[in-house]
Amino acid sequence: MKLLTGKPGWTVQADVIVIGSGVAGLTTALNLRASKLSVLLVTKAKIDEGSTKWAQGGIAAALGPGDTPDQHKKDTLTAGAGLCDIAAVDVLVTEGPEAVRKLIAQGAVFDKSETGEIALTREGGHLRNRILHAGGDATGAEVSRALLAAVNDDEGIEVIENALAIDVLQSAAGAVCGVTLHVINAGSRDGVGRALAKAVVIATGGLGQVYSQTTNPPVSTGDGVALALRAGAEVADVEFIQFHPTVLWRESASGGQQPLISEAVRGEGALLLNDKGERFMKEKHPLAELAPRDIVAKEIFIQMKESNSPHVWLDATTVPDFEKRFPTIYASCLENGIDPKSQAIPVAPASHYASGGVRVDLNGQTTVPGLYACGETACTGAHGANRLASNSLLEGLVFGARIAAHIAAHPAPQLEPEDAPAHFLLNPAIQLPLQLAMSQGAGVMRSAASLKETLGILEQLATRTSTEPCIEAWEATNLYLLAIAIIRGAAERKESRGSHWRSDFPEPSLDWQRRIIQRIDSDGVWHMRYEEVK
Repeated sequence: MKLLTGKPGWTVQADVIVIGSGVAGLTTALNLRASKLSVLLVTKAKIDEGSTKWAQGGIAAALGPGDTPDQHKKDTLTAGAGLCDIAAVDVLVTEGPEAVRKLIAQGAVFDKSETGEIALTREGGHLRNRILHAGGDATGAEVSRALLAAVNDDEGIEVIENALAIDVLQSAAGAVCGVTLHVINAGSRDGVGRALAKAVVIATGGLGQVYSQTTNPPVSTGDGVALALRAGAEVADVEFIQFHPTVLWRESASGGQQPLISEAVRGEGALLLNDKGERFMKEKHPLAELAPRDIVAKEIFIQMKESNSPHVWLDATTVPDFEKRFPTIYASCLENGIDPKSQAIPVAPASHYASGGVRVDLNGQTTVPGLYACGETACTGAHGANRLASNSLLEGLVFGARIAAHIAAHPAPQLEPEDAPAHFLLNPAIQLPLQLAMSQGAGVMRSAASLKETLGILEQLATRTSTEPCIEAWEATNLYLLAIAIIRGAAERKESRGSHWRSDFPEPSLDWQRRIIQRIDSDGVWHMRYEEVK
């Protein structure tokens, strides 16, 4: 099952192809180079335009006095609501501190306290201060800067920008041996080409654009997850989409990426208020405004519904030195006519992070030989039903290093790709109605009725096929596959757990303490199985 493309006009080759230039992709590439493997780094836009640079929160790691990996593990398991893979969490929290130290050694500069030590703050779901920040609210940008500097200095990493990975190339036995790329305006490598390699690592980030309101950049159309699905790989936990509770609400915004108001603002004392000016989180959770994101997002949604308002309010007027602590957020607010030092900020939930993705083992291997996945594209199981704040950058650092080590320790031959028929492509015009339907029926709150209605809309959209390959058509087709997977998982999971909220099944159920795993066979037929979680 492949996307319709033009005929490849060029070929390039490397030991390993890494698709994506966020923290996961860059970390993997640099660690591969440490083993002297040549790397082709493919990125959809410019190399610094992925989701990593937008990360305002920080990196969670047990580095502070009195903190331990075991305490970090407990907080992660609590947020994951019974669906975390214990082994994956152990890897994340025990290897995390050293991964952060290595990042600092590579040149990343984090905020320091008055005593000169790294300043550690707290975010929702953490019972200790263990979040490293850079530039106040620009952690992702600093991490990206440090890793990119190292990549740019390495001649063994060839970078291809403005390139969409369309499908993997596979041998007669199904093993991955490269990818089909479409490159925009790249001279001799313009248009469709083939990139050959002994292993392929997908690190394409999230799928936030499947919804009409998201914190994700425009490039986050879930291309990597869709590519893996078409190759026959399994995906898991895709129904668990984390909605960030506090995204700047703008009356004029019809869709696309919205400015995020970091959880760290609440960590510094900002309070959530309803239309009556009342705090509403205080009575709902012991951590109040710093409760796990799914709980905060649900309560905001309830308040919005009860008041028939498109947003609630975040009062940050008591946060000291707001403009210095959160310069990026402060600028975003001012651009939208709000002074957070004297006015409450209108906020609402928006899709933020996919806890699920391509199912991988502890070395990032998918169920397709030669294909690896890392970062938000992957489902290691570490996040369970809901990601703990600031564990995402850490996951990219930890598992990127593990993938590189596994590839280096298990050298594979370069296989010959088999020609596969390509015939699947949808009309680009389906993207906006798909996004609106997903936000309406498969967003923060879901039910059997809303999911059935949304599925019906998607099935109608799927009749609008295309015979004209282009970036917009490939993206729309990818979003369609992801939307179907999300709805199938959400409809099957008849409970509320983590970031998945069913109004018709409002409580968690022990019967559903299991992972839903899906795949598509070569005939385009969907399959589903379960994996018990202890």
